[in-house]
Amino acid sequence: MARFVLTLEFDGTPFMGLQRQAHGPTVQQAVEEAILAVTGEDVRLHVAGRTDAGVHALAMRGHVDVEKPFAPFRLMEAVNAKLRPDPVAVIACEQKPGDWHARFSCTGRSYLYRIANRRAPLALDRGRMWHLARPLDDRAMHRSAQALVGRHDFTTFRSAHCQSASAVKSLDRLEVRREGDEVLIEAEARSFLHHQVRSMVGCIALVGMGRWSEGEIAAALAARDRQRLGLNAPPHGLYFVKAHYPDEDAT
Repeated sequence: MARFVLTLEFDGTPFMGLQRQAHGPTVQQAVEEAILAVTGEDVRLHVAGRTDAGVHALAMRGHVDVEKPFAPFRLMEAVNAKLRPDPVAVIACEQKPGDWHARFSCTGRSYLYRIANRRAPLALDRGRMWHLARPLDDRAMHRSAQALVGRHDFTTFRSAHCQSASAVKSLDRLEVRREGDEVLIEAEARSFLHHQVRSMVGCIALVGMGRWSEGEIAAALAARDRQRLGLNAPPHGLYFVKAHYPDEDAT
């Protein structure tokens, strides 16, 4: 039995999310069925984090245990052939020791949210960015976002359906920057609550539009009340960027 670690890139548009569900296609289902077609083995894909319907990934990490001997490159090529035409690709494959776990060995997760801030509608990035035509003050957005960095009770920014035992999380980094007509928001933490990133982005965007003052972000956080949430950003602008592991980050 060999443990293969897969790095996945996917467009979340046609999926109901990453993890298997009874009511629609998921990324996990697509990958597991592709591996079954290649190996004849009914495997389970364990991943570093969950993503909602419509959320994308640049490098989601996951692992599967396979009995049949494979070279990592050949397994990657075979699985990618079976994944077509689904918008999912294995962009890297390697073997790890049996005690390495995509979720439990992970010490941090990074996300990126993309906002298209221009008058013209999106042609090439439709479904991959949040389009806001109203001018955004990205500097005010960044300043207000710093109130969320650190260890806090994020109840205000937590989905009503979140299953986490506690709303207390440590947010390591939340940065806003502009690149031309694109406003990018980067978030990094050991783990996130359900909808936390999208909820934070939505409220930060309200500051950028001038509908909230910079201080209202801190006030919403302190309220610890989901009713104080100003806006939940749509899923299609969100990307899972990277899963961090001690054995890799140290090198």
